[in-house]
Amino acid sequence: MDLLTRTRSIARACWPWLRIPFWIGMGLLFGFVLPYSLVLNKRVQDRFNDLVFAVPTRVYARPLPLAAGTPMTPAALELELTFAGYSDDGHGQVAGSWVKQGTRYLITSRGYAGPDGGELPKHIRVTLGNGTVQSVQDMVGDKAIALTHLDPARIATLYGASQEERRFVHLADVPPLLLSGLQAVEDRDFKHHIGIDFSAIIRAAFANLRAGHTVQGGSTLTQQLVRNLFLSRDQNFTRKINEALMSMLLEAHYSKGRILEAYVNDVFLGQQGDQAIRGFAAASEFYFGRRMEDLRPQEIALLVGMVKGPSYYDPRRAPDRALTRRNLVLQEFADTGLLDAAQASSAQAAPLDVINNGQLPHDRFPAFLQLVRTQITADFDEQSLRDGNLSVFTTLDPAAQLYTEQAITTALQSLGKRGDAVQAAGVVTDAQTGSVLAVVGSKIPGDQGFNRALDARRPIGSLVKPFVYLVALTQPERWNLSSLLDDSPVSMRQPDGSMWTPHNDDNQSHGQLPMVDALAHSWNLATIHLGLEVGLPRIQAFLKSFGLDNVSPSPSLLIGALDLAPLQVAQLYQYLAADGHALPLVAVRGVVDGNGRTIKRYQVQSGNGEYQSAVRLVTWAMQQVALTGTAHAIGDSNLKWLHAAGKTGTSNDLRDSWFAGFTGEHLAVFWIGRDDNKPTTLFGADGGLRAWRELFAKLPTQALPTTVADGLEMAWINPTDGKRTESQCEGARQFPVVAGTLSADTEGCFLQSLFGGSAPSSAASTPSPPNPDTPIRN
Repeated sequence: MDLLTRTRSIARACWPWLRIPFWIGMGLLFGFVLPYSLVLNKRVQDRFNDLVFAVPTRVYARPLPLAAGTPMTPAALELELTFAGYSDDGHGQVAGSWVKQGTRYLITSRGYAGPDGGELPKHIRVTLGNGTVQSVQDMVGDKAIALTHLDPARIATLYGASQEERRFVHLADVPPLLLSGLQAVEDRDFKHHIGIDFSAIIRAAFANLRAGHTVQGGSTLTQQLVRNLFLSRDQNFTRKINEALMSMLLEAHYSKGRILEAYVNDVFLGQQGDQAIRGFAAASEFYFGRRMEDLRPQEIALLVGMVKGPSYYDPRRAPDRALTRRNLVLQEFADTGLLDAAQASSAQAAPLDVINNGQLPHDRFPAFLQLVRTQITADFDEQSLRDGNLSVFTTLDPAAQLYTEQAITTALQSLGKRGDAVQAAGVVTDAQTGSVLAVVGSKIPGDQGFNRALDARRPIGSLVKPFVYLVALTQPERWNLSSLLDDSPVSMRQPDGSMWTPHNDDNQSHGQLPMVDALAHSWNLATIHLGLEVGLPRIQAFLKSFGLDNVSPSPSLLIGALDLAPLQVAQLYQYLAADGHALPLVAVRGVVDGNGRTIKRYQVQSGNGEYQSAVRLVTWAMQQVALTGTAHAIGDSNLKWLHAAGKTGTSNDLRDSWFAGFTGEHLAVFWIGRDDNKPTTLFGADGGLRAWRELFAKLPTQALPTTVADGLEMAWINPTDGKRTESQCEGARQFPVVAGTLSADTEGCFLQSLFGGSAPSSAASTPSPPNPDTPIRN
């Protein structure tokens, strides 16, 4: 009997026993398995065809400019580098690292793409000295660089519902060692299996039986991806069957490349709070502060090794376990020929080099981010920002922001118990461009609550006075800084019939005194007389031209009856700091989409300056405020070299303490007060000025020029009559005046004495600095 005949005989003999199981199996196949597989197939295709990974919108600070002459200190530079995720690795050779060598810093930048184009990575040497950048050299070719920028620090992340940290990358941009190494460690037969690898399952089963516990898994990369995209973490038979079926269906419909790209962008590699680290690109930035494309073999090995257990092998929490796992993976790389023995040995000897400050900023500076949202809501709604995979590039200066927070903390601590009961806010801008560099809305850094910098409108007190004087000085034929003002008592009936009787803070009047002295010492009565003579409607109109809608025509406006938020004060003073250019305050530079295309750029076109001669006269007068007036604490300190211009402000009953001042590069406004509006017992010089001084003791900046600006000339003037005189004459003082507005004739000392033009009283002569032990008012 041949073999075929024998086989048929055996089958006929067994059929009665196999018939029922066979038909049951066929029934299950066509009645359940096939329809169920069709349902799973549709689910897999629908999900994978429309697969769009959730990529959060990232918010960045401004790129750090580096050029010879730029103000910079070692502390500020190191703060900027650290905040941007750069690490001091002792070499400064790899992207995102630096090392200090005396006054020189070797920095390898990471490059970036931004709304202005961005920059390629560079290896540079930055030399500091005398508070500035002395030189910037490109280490490749040792050539001088006129200007370069370091990539900006990430300051916030706007997550959608998924709360996943991810940076999507195409397969072509993934380092070859990462792709090959991932397959060598996790799925060596990836290119050949059908979604499940039976040989790997058998190998894993035997290994686990020998060890007595799970030491090896049999899941393919496809199965891991299916688990992440479609299934729960439940460990049961149904899930295992679904995983196997869906893996085979996925392999049947899609290429290995597409599956691998999805895996590379979706694999779970860590957690920070509510944010999951998804994909190798996001993990590279989180653990090493560098783009995935710049990773070294030992860093690739660590990330590949962490796939097995991101929490268990977390290099920050379990560095020993992570190091052991990394070196095991490096050995796998060597065993499979991805690295030679020397490369593997060198990589195994390297430290983990994980950055300490690997953070995912969710909203590090909430007060500033509120301003950002306010300024871009016309172009992007909240949902678009969260789901748009955008990069928002702002104007924030990390050093200015952090130093402003510290300045407020230090100033309030110096007040003792008085500092415990008060709150504070601050705004810092670029004096020339109006870019907002820092916003602090609370004395508690990072406070997510009420933003006092934007929303707390409080009486500004004497901060309004420079604008009263400015409006007067727009008529140079009538007023100049030497013009005598009347500081005699004022009493006016108000619309309700009551009498308004303001007074100076020292409860005295000072007779006739030059305009510059009235501003320097912030005398209320002199300012009121001047404002009434100039005309309240003119002053009101000028202030309203800045977009203020609450400017009262009452005479009390002249001494600060105007409620503004610190940001609004900064907008007013920006006009002075920018030399008469009405620049809007801007917190956003541009927005870039997920493909690197600029979709919105925010630019300010500076027009012709207005009333520049008057602005320059007021600026000079405000420099006297900081030199010998109510803010003389600046002139008495080691900040005198800044030649800063500023003004103190105090509201009624000492409820609000203000200071606004600017250098050649920065404008800063500080407010200190109580949320319940009770008195603080602080004058402007006791609170706001303290914070300003603390800021500029650390913040690199440029001095404000003291030379006579265009359109002005310095003239020796007899303050008693406002005429030119000679420098040696008694009481003669030198003032800037608008060129050509004074007669060229000089009143000699003889004529001055002949006609009784003696020097004015001590109140009107050159003021002596107040006693430092005496509280400074206003």
